[in-house]
Amino acid sequence: MDIASLDAGIDEQELIEFTQQLVRTHALGEEGRGERAVAAFLLAKIEEWGWRAEFFDAGGRPNIVVTLTGGGGAGPTLAFEGHLDVVTEGDPGQWTVDPYGGEIRDGKLYGRGSADMKSGVAAMLYGARALQLSGPFPGRIRLLLLCDEEGMMTGAKAAVAQGFVRDVDGVICCEPEGDEVCPISKGAIRVRVEFTGVMSHGAMPFQGRNTLPAMARVVLGLEALERKLIAEVGTTPELGAPSITPTVVQAGTADQMNVICGTSSLYLDVRTVPGVDHEMLLKRIGECIDTAAREGEIGVTITVIDDRPWVETGSDTALVTSLVGAHELVNGVRPVLGGVPGTTDGTILTHFGNVASVVYGPGGKWIAHMADEYVEVRDLKRYALTYAVAAQQFLHQGSQ
Repeated sequence: MDIASLDAGIDEQELIEFTQQLVRTHALGEEGRGERAVAAFLLAKIEEWGWRAEFFDAGGRPNIVVTLTGGGGAGPTLAFEGHLDVVTEGDPGQWTVDPYGGEIRDGKLYGRGSADMKSGVAAMLYGARALQLSGPFPGRIRLLLLCDEEGMMTGAKAAVAQGFVRDVDGVICCEPEGDEVCPISKGAIRVRVEFTGVMSHGAMPFQGRNTLPAMARVVLGLEALERKLIAEVGTTPELGAPSITPTVVQAGTADQMNVICGTSSLYLDVRTVPGVDHEMLLKRIGECIDTAAREGEIGVTITVIDDRPWVETGSDTALVTSLVGAHELVNGVRPVLGGVPGTTDGTILTHFGNVASVVYGPGGKWIAHMADEYVEVRDLKRYALTYAVAAQQFLHQGSQ
């Protein structure tokens, strides 16, 4: 393994400056907080390197695909995946730096998206470029730059539907995981529950049917169901326990305290681990809600907004062992095998596209979406090099 030639193909200062500019590229009024601007910025670098880009649409939002053929004969196809969007910066007053300044201070590059996941996008591009510059390699590298990961993952869903992972043998999702190689990810179910009663005067509650007591019973019932679920399936070292969490309540009006609430809504964020059957869990959640609603003669409508199953790739697969080996070669220490506490585009690519995925990228696992988000500057080249080494190992191993 000639790591030196791969290392020589990564200009660290250029990579740092590229990542800074990526953090600075945003458009606050645009869906995805600057997806189109980010796509245009990335496309300029892609064209500078002489790569050919393909494009596809997902609900009017941009997606870029680049396929690099190594010229070293037949072999597998390895994909690297990153998303173009970032979440809101929230209250700027909570930041000690400009959320979109790309400032470097004490070895850390700050800004919204610095960890999640513009540093991962930058590292995967420069890692692929280093592999290309090092000489012929078997098989192909595919770069997937997708929209809407922070929302409904429409980019990943469209990539599957339009065939962009049909010939892919493995995908590395370059999300921040803090030096952990994560072949397992939690599942997620998003549910909206709408309650319908009868509005009435607060002085005459017997004239109406208040939805709020029903909602309260539902919340308590789901809390009990969560405890049962944990007792049944247990916890995993990588992911912890499953959860059923009420996150949003919409009910009544703040300036009408004398009105019985006739309609209300409750949103649930359900997280699952291996061993949880989503279809069965949704049935149990529905039964819990129906029982609580009937008690107060309240109507309910349950809508599953999104359903993303948990996914797991075997730790002994070529995809995982290549990445583990690459991390050890580059960093001198064997990485921890961990788990993704949320879901990523890899969840969609694995479950619906039937392609093995693993999540591994620069940035701390717990810093995403927080004020003063940052990535360690030294991580940029370190991860780019690890991606290049992992790709070289995976492609040569698969071509034998």
